[in-house]
Amino acid sequence: MPKNSKVVKRELDDEVIESVKDLLSNEDSSDDAFKKSELMVDDQEEKDVDVEEGSDVEDERPAWNSKLQYILAQVGFSVGLGNVWRFPYLCQKNGGGAYLVPYLILLLIIGIPLFFLELAVGQRIRRGSIGVWNYISPKLGGIGFASCVVCFFVALYYNVIIGWSLFYFSQSFQHPLPWDQCPLVKNASHTFVEPECEKSSATTYYWYREALNISSSLSESGGLNWKMTVCLLAAWVMVCLAMIKGIQSSGKIMYFSSLFPYVVLLCFLIRGLLLNGSVDGIRHMFTPKLEIMLEPKVWREAATQVFFALGLGFGGVIAFSSYNKRDNNCHFDAVLVSFINFFTSVLATLVVFAVLGFKANIINEKCVIQNSEKILKLLKIGNLSQDMIPHHINFSSITAEDYNLVYDIIQKVKEEEFDSLGLKSCQIEDELNKAVQGTGLAFIAFTEAMTHFPASPFWSVMFFLMLVNLGLGSMFGTIEGIITPIVDTFKVRKEILTVICCLVAFFIGLIFVQRSGNYFVTMFDDYSATLPLLIVVILENIAVTRIYGIDKFMEDLKDMLGFSPSQYYYYMWKYVSPLVLLCLLVASIVQMGLSPPGYNAWIEDTATEEFHSYPTWGMIVCISLMVLAVLPVPIVFMVRRCNLIDDSSGSLASVSYKRGRIIKEPVNLEGDNTSLIHGKSPSEVPSPNFGKNIYRKQTGSPTLDTAPNGRYGIGYLMADMPDMPESDL
Repeated sequence: MPKNSKVVKRELDDEVIESVKDLLSNEDSSDDAFKKSELMVDDQEEKDVDVEEGSDVEDERPAWNSKLQYILAQVGFSVGLGNVWRFPYLCQKNGGGAYLVPYLILLLIIGIPLFFLELAVGQRIRRGSIGVWNYISPKLGGIGFASCVVCFFVALYYNVIIGWSLFYFSQSFQHPLPWDQCPLVKNASHTFVEPECEKSSATTYYWYREALNISSSLSESGGLNWKMTVCLLAAWVMVCLAMIKGIQSSGKIMYFSSLFPYVVLLCFLIRGLLLNGSVDGIRHMFTPKLEIMLEPKVWREAATQVFFALGLGFGGVIAFSSYNKRDNNCHFDAVLVSFINFFTSVLATLVVFAVLGFKANIINEKCVIQNSEKILKLLKIGNLSQDMIPHHINFSSITAEDYNLVYDIIQKVKEEEFDSLGLKSCQIEDELNKAVQGTGLAFIAFTEAMTHFPASPFWSVMFFLMLVNLGLGSMFGTIEGIITPIVDTFKVRKEILTVICCLVAFFIGLIFVQRSGNYFVTMFDDYSATLPLLIVVILENIAVTRIYGIDKFMEDLKDMLGFSPSQYYYYMWKYVSPLVLLCLLVASIVQMGLSPPGYNAWIEDTATEEFHSYPTWGMIVCISLMVLAVLPVPIVFMVRRCNLIDDSSGSLASVSYKRGRIIKEPVNLEGDNTSLIHGKSPSEVPSPNFGKNIYRKQTGSPTLDTAPNGRYGIGYLMADMPDMPESDL
């Protein structure tokens, strides 16, 4: 541009600025902040330049050091303990390899589209969950607060599981492992095996009695378990230190916490495949049972697993993506992280069933030996005839195949008397069909299998260190889902808020390290997140597609990505995903209604689990957890709908968001002012549209959209003008 042109442009800009100043001088004197502000009118082409692309404005929002660090953070958040101890159980229970079909279909229908949606809104608006949904629609701002509440509830008990893993990790540095054998009890006359352990198993006894020292019911608190209290404190200290500087500190830890579990899983897979019986476990795992795949329950559980595996609704996905540059390819990230999550689940399933196949083989060998000895006794006392036994059978070194042959012969010959003989069918499949999940898999079944490994302490250390890292990766995302929205909204110091949040969570979390704490973990796991998160994600989908507008959102994606996303996402977001989510919500409510609310209590005398219904106060707690989690949504809606908070009072209702800074919205700014700012006559400016629920200036458009309450969303408009200096408003 020639120099004289710049001079003319500067003079024209000065005239516009002076006009605005003159106009504002007639405003109400009470609006001092707005009177003192100055509006800069830049060249239209410069307004679309982001801060990262050369603006002189310093963007105060933290950013990821590299794309790899961001991907590892998202992978660490989405890949958690559920991939190791929930997915293999569901796969075994719901048709083996056939279960992968509904899982993949639902991953494509609700998983990837909704994960992409959360990544996109976080990256576009560059706020935490509270700021994002306030931006989309102030009346739905409660969605962000609901996400924070759910994150807090989940963090309370999730860190307890990390504490359990830390305890087992600390006990793994000894040989033999402390859960290898049942303890012996000595009295004045003789020594005997602990009865509770003898009735169950060494690993079961160690989990319930040595680790948890569990009480017999929810109502019997039993006091604090000091060992688990120390482990819980250690877990919260680790989380606090890692999160105290936000992504600047936690991002570096992600390199280890996200990658180490894959190293351990690969080591376990290689070691497991070399064990006797591992192939039987994997074969059993992936043998498809197609008839089971047609049951509605299978699809409901697959949808639930997809939903929670990706961390939808927690706010962690939005928080992490808000630290990205606006032109980051979040579509690629959504697909990549979703499939990494899926293949991690498959890898964990291979590992689990290779090890469980080895364990089943050992148990089966013991079964064969014990029952072969019974047959020899029956032969000696004459209850069985030697003529029944094939001549090639040698009971001193009998194989499982030979034993099953003898078993079938005896069953046919002694058909009427067979039950009284007390013989058992020793089949590996029977042992593998015993579905185990959650803590039962990690702290009982898997620990028992590792006691048979050569160098078992090494493998135990690796396994529980992997669980700690998987848990920490998910905890970082969960805490980020609490800290980032609050810091963005209330502008508190992140370090102070992180310490306060961890301290409060630790003290509330003491209820989980009582002797009855395991029952509270079950209660929170069942009731604090499932329904509230489904409601949150349904509202997120509605807010973007119906209130903000799916067409406008697709345009935003095109601006960000540099290309138009597939129309597949348009139809998924607008029609298919909401319908599937509603069906899942209804199915979850029905399932919850049909399942009696209760928990499995450990009974010391019988050394077995027994189902107990929740007491009245327990039911009140369960209902309160669900209500408290979704309560922010109607509260914020009513507050904004009824204008219960004065917009000029500095409340949340009058707060707008601009690139990491809070901006006050001017009150009652008239259309004439807007037209002068943009150099247009009042007749050329469109009339306020009270139906709009988003305040976004379309690229290249000189007009100004209106806020839903009739005020012009100047503050929200500024969120799309990243090159405007802080002092300009």
